[in-house]
Amino acid sequence: MKSHYLLTVVLVGILSVFSAFAAQRGESKDDKASTSTTNRPRFAELVRADFFAGMQGDRARFERAMQLCETTLAKNPEDAEAMVWHGSGLLIRSAQAGQDKDVKSEVLFQKGLDEMNRAVVLAPDSPSVLLPQGATLLSLSTAPISPELSKKLLRQGVEDYEKVLRLQASYFATLPLHARGELLSGLADGWHRLGDQGKAREYYLRIVKECAGSPYASNTEIWLNHRVSTDGYPTCQGCHVK
Repeated sequence: MKSHYLLTVVLVGILSVFSAFAAQRGESKDDKASTSTTNRPRFAELVRADFFAGMQGDRARFERAMQLCETTLAKNPEDAEAMVWHGSGLLIRSAQAGQDKDVKSEVLFQKGLDEMNRAVVLAPDSPSVLLPQGATLLSLSTAPISPELSKKLLRQGVEDYEKVLRLQASYFATLPLHARGELLSGLADGWHRLGDQGKAREYYLRIVKECAGSPYASNTEIWLNHRVSTDGYPTCQGCHVK
């Protein structure tokens, strides 16, 4: 596994999560329960800035975010939001370990995947859990890993995004452009890479209609006109883009 490239794609995936979370305003029943009953902010809001700083090279802040995940999980081992973010963080640690030729890299990689999956089992109807796993897996599926694993991760990422779209159906049109564009773009490219051009076209046409005049719509024209994957094109237009 080419760890430097793996690290890059994992970071890109989590960057899109940051951006999507910054734009999201809707909540599922699971999300409302996780905030109202505990009277706490969304977990992503507690770790987002430090994760982002870590991706800019500040390992101390990245480790601080991971420590918060671990402290939260020590108090409540079934905190799904903390678990899914910690799982994503373990994938970053895996890539870093690979760069250092540390034999723990593969163990961390599998543990990260397992933690994210466990988080979704704990909170299967929470966009706050499904989005981090989905975005990370969609990005990770482009890494130089085995074709079998790549397809498995890609399919799971698409399924996560599909479920978020169903959960948000009643208020999806009221979400900010970026939240809608990221979700629809991920689904369109995901289905394209899975070989289902009909589903891909369905989502690309939705982007043209629902994100008209945006970079998402412009990128969509590439696929509609040339039938190529938009993977590699700058679809994310979020808060971290300066």
